[in-house]
Amino acid sequence: MANRPGQAAGESGDMPELSFIMPCYNEEEGIGYTVPRFARAFARAGYRLEIVACDNGSSDRTGAILEELAAQGLPLVPHRVEVNEGYGNGILRSVPLCRAPWIGIIPADGQVDAEDAVRLYEAVMGSDGRVIAKVYRRFRMDGPVRSVVSFVYNLFMTLLWPRIGSFDVNGSPKIIHRDVLGEMCLESRDWLLDPEMLIKAQYLGIRVIEMNVFARMRERGSSNVTAVTAWEFVRRLLGFRLGSSFAGWRRRVISTR
Repeated sequence: MANRPGQAAGESGDMPELSFIMPCYNEEEGIGYTVPRFARAFARAGYRLEIVACDNGSSDRTGAILEELAAQGLPLVPHRVEVNEGYGNGILRSVPLCRAPWIGIIPADGQVDAEDAVRLYEAVMGSDGRVIAKVYRRFRMDGPVRSVVSFVYNLFMTLLWPRIGSFDVNGSPKIIHRDVLGEMCLESRDWLLDPEMLIKAQYLGIRVIEMNVFARMRERGSSNVTAVTAWEFVRRLLGFRLGSSFAGWRRRVISTR
């Protein structure tokens, strides 16, 4: 169950400066470590953080652990989506619970250091808000299957959208101002949400800021990326590129300029 909008666990009434959505799917092995570490990094830096942790239809103890962490006083809003309809669906259903002007997205796997997320936030603090800040996992400790899938996917993205400006489209954390997020009218309910954000940023004239980071191997839990994922990536990207929904959004953006 989600806390009511306007109150996050562990807050004393101060509005957060940054809301991070953390999608969690069967992450019982890792979130007891990654969530507190993430909260501590922002507390040490002196920033008011809110973590909207989305238990995206997990079948393990993910939801129960999130509730326990919130009860310990962490700045955590546990949010349960009963049926997992995709990575993007969990994120989009978590956005209304975010109270801060800046909204971030970060997986619960702890592969990117929490301190890097702090530095990413500091990179956007002085901006005009018309930016997306994201990491580029330049140094990755992926297995061979995931490395091949990632290369094929990012290469295909570049072929379809040569000006996309990133060869690590799914690199997270990402941070974006809530006003820009509203302009994007995001619709993707699956993993396509990440490329949709960068594609629409290109048409809206939103600048992309990338920060190089080291991406660690998972210490706990397992990845959901498999060999068949590469074909699914290609199929879905083509569908998005040629689909009527994106074409309609693009025409509306061009007509307002």
